[in-house]
Amino acid sequence: MALKKVTNVTTSLPSRWFSSDTNRTDKEQQAALQKAGQLPQHIAIIMDGNGRWAKMKGKSRMEGHIAGVSSVRDIVEACHQLGIGYLTLFTFSTENWKRPEQEISALMQLLIRVIGRESRKLHENNIRLQVIGEMHRLPQKVERVLRDCMELTKENNGLMLNLALSYSGQWDMLQACRAIAADVQAGTLQLEAIDEACMASYLSTAEMPDPELLIRTSGEFRLSNFLLWQSAYSEIYYTSIYWPDFRREQLYEALYDFQQRERRFGQTSEQVQTRMPASAQTQHH
Repeated sequence: MALKKVTNVTTSLPSRWFSSDTNRTDKEQQAALQKAGQLPQHIAIIMDGNGRWAKMKGKSRMEGHIAGVSSVRDIVEACHQLGIGYLTLFTFSTENWKRPEQEISALMQLLIRVIGRESRKLHENNIRLQVIGEMHRLPQKVERVLRDCMELTKENNGLMLNLALSYSGQWDMLQACRAIAADVQAGTLQLEAIDEACMASYLSTAEMPDPELLIRTSGEFRLSNFLLWQSAYSEIYYTSIYWPDFRREQLYEALYDFQQRERRFGQTSEQVQTRMPASAQTQHH
């Protein structure tokens, strides 16, 4: 796809990432969360509601997407500060290619600007950028700036910021099945060796754990074709808040809610309790 020039795409972009110190109250909130219980290693977020937020404010849809960048910045910073290992953001779905061409071009230009501007800051803060999805469908300029940032940050071992771009859960499982079939046909994979772990190793998220917590903003109650295999046992947190208004305070609420839940993986509560350390049992009562 060729990018069409869209004016005022990056008007009022948020200040540069990692440019402000965390205030004392925020540090206390983070410390309280870390003390209260286990935090998820991997958080996935369906960032929904930019357009409805803009309509509510009497703004254009593009202004809604630009406002959403501020939320991305704040959530990335908060996850980095909390020591979260992986953050996956549903940035652009396969179905989003059906949107008006002008909006798609504007979104792609916004992505170029944000990643190009913040790559150095991500690197300086030990954050690694990864992309899952059909990257070949992205405009060449977008793919180039993404690959440049991935190359720059590939040795970093802090937070992995994982952008789902031109992604769908059905695509992910389909490409995994095709790769498995090809390896079976080539004789490098035995049919008997195909199990859940094998399937997971062929998914685009193979190098990261499944998300323990999946957050969706805007009040919608569906997964929208996102991480369908990986979210089988995710704790799902829905909020009516539109994405541009979702900041670290709302993230902390989701994390606190997560800490109150009992993850059973098909077992009974009694079975989970008997396998849980005494300290963890206290936190769940």
